Amino acid sequence: MIDLENINIQGLQEAMSQYQISARETVLWYLARIAKIDQGEAGLNAVLELNPDALFIADMLDAERKRGQVRSVLHGIPVMLKDTINTADKMHTSAGSLALAGNIAPYDAYVVTRLRAAGAIVLGKTNMTEFANFMGENMPAGYSSRGGQVVSPFNRDCTPSGSSTGSAVAVAAKLCMAALGTENFGSINYPAQQNGIVGIKPTMGLVSRYGNIPTTHTLDIIGPMAGTVADAAIVLGIMAGRDEHDPATHAQQAGDRHDYTECLDKEGLSNARIGIEREKWTELAGERQQAFERLLATVQAAGAHIVEVQGVGEIISENDIDPVFFYECKSCMNAYLSTLRADLTCTSVQEIIDFNQHHAEQALKYGQPLLLHAQNKTSGRFIEPEYLEALVKRERAIHKLDAIFTQQQVDVLLCTQCEIVAPITGFPSMSLPIGTHENRIPIGSYWIARRYDEATLLRIAYAAEKMLGVHCAPEGLA
Repeated sequence: MIDLENINIQGLQEAMSQYQISARETVLWYLARIAKIDQGEAGLNAVLELNPDALFIADMLDAERKRGQVRSVLHGIPVMLKDTINTADKMHTSAGSLALAGNIAPYDAYVVTRLRAAGAIVLGKTNMTEFANFMGENMPAGYSSRGGQVVSPFNRDCTPSGSSTGSAVAVAAKLCMAALGTENFGSINYPAQQNGIVGIKPTMGLVSRYGNIPTTHTLDIIGPMAGTVADAAIVLGIMAGRDEHDPATHAQQAGDRHDYTECLDKEGLSNARIGIEREKWTELAGERQQAFERLLATVQAAGAHIVEVQGVGEIISENDIDPVFFYECKSCMNAYLSTLRADLTCTSVQEIIDFNQHHAEQALKYGQPLLLHAQNKTSGRFIEPEYLEALVKRERAIHKLDAIFTQQQVDVLLCTQCEIVAPITGFPSMSLPIGTHENRIPIGSYWIARRYDEATLLRIAYAAEKMLGVHCAPEGLA
């Protein structure tokens, strides 16, 4: 009997190859689990919508396997997508919004095209913080007007974090094998840490943004969320690549191959140079202090060299980059909405605002001041001096972060918290669980690497994961 609660992607693929379990049986197991712990009484509410064709797709992939055709290690593996990511099928893409609840996208996001080609089964869409938390400043993480509130599988009284909330909870609660989230300011890594899973925000330009409901051109990116570093590496390798629709990816060559499993090495910490800000470590206390001290001792025992660095958290501030959000939101959302069906209820930010106001009781529980500001206080033409100055500050931050890596000759930075400098500058970052609080909420570490150096990031994190042996599993769900 295959233990789907405790298997990884490679293990499930091997079981399928030996005909110990089929893709159809796998999908049925997940559907039953979703019914029981997500959609049942007092459920987690992580899954917003399921793919009605999932079983038919599984049958097709099972038939291909019997003919000797296996597309990739993701062949027959169920994954879920944050509800900002287009699927040209029977599912909706709404960013959790009632205003876009009727949106059946006319095209797949590029990452979805790649997942489907690799044989992954898109099982469903996950709930999220509505419009990636660009609605109301007091909106709780994981709440959307279309889907309601996502619940932490570890402690119902604690926030599940966001905005890729449902994706993180779905992976943690074993409702899918892996999921995709999006991030512009920590929306992959924060919920990954809070839910004890691995999250990766890739380098800006490694993964196409095409077909994702955006908040900002400059910062938004899609990344994998999974139970292990190896699983996240597999999904990232399938997602990554040049897309003619997305200029950010054009630094890559067409046909570039990204197999990040090749860099996974249990000895990957040997002679690795890991930068830390010692001052930040002195601020730790309680279980966090114990978890990070154990992590530090573990990587050093494995042969890593600890290098003290300074000023990572002071390179750029939230206030410095806020204008990018406000001055890009209207334009990039309107550009996305223009690619949808003309008969959709809302085809502009203004129409979304109007819809919400006309359905205020359901749609505006926490208001929409951020959308109103973007619509009424910005031109949408990217000409405001405050916006241009923010782009200049971002460029300076890129050079400063590059300089830390170069001058200190570090392979990765290990941080005690999510540092906004990585998503702002487009550097790759990831979260790795390292312990648990007394209230059962997981403790996560945060790692940053040079741009396009996901291989080093994954090599070091994989070795640390293997050495630590930390596994965060919610209790009492089954």
